[in-house]
Amino acid sequence: MMKNYVIWIVDDDTDDREILRDAFEAGRAGDAYAFWENGDALINGLEAHRGNGLPSLIMLDLNMPGKDGREALKEIKSNEDFHAIPIIVFTTSSSDRDKEHCYHLGANCFVTKPDTFSKLVELAKMVQSLWLP
Repeated sequence: MMKNYVIWIVDDDTDDREILRDAFEAGRAGDAYAFWENGDALINGLEAHRGNGLPSLIMLDLNMPGKDGREALKEIKSNEDFHAIPIIVFTTSSSDRDKEHCYHLGANCFVTKPDTFSKLVELAKMVQSLWLP
């Protein structure tokens, strides 16, 4: 029996959030999603859900207004209550420097956003098989 998970998608672009959700849903139904538009909203959401309703996985964009993905990643991974939540950095960046920095901060995976929906669906399936068995 397939377990249902809660996936939090953090991106300042509404279309990117919805397309990523659609890609996850194309691979598997039944999961729940929450959208956050920047790192500040994400941290506030985690604090509000502390102890009950934390996400199974966070898909985190890097470049956002306010608290960006790097700052949010550092804060989450240094917090005892949240550090075990898998965080997939999902960004337009393909910079080795960004990758190294994110892994240093504790990212579980770093993925450059693909350029087609079919590639995005494949990516979502891979993320699900690795992080949401």
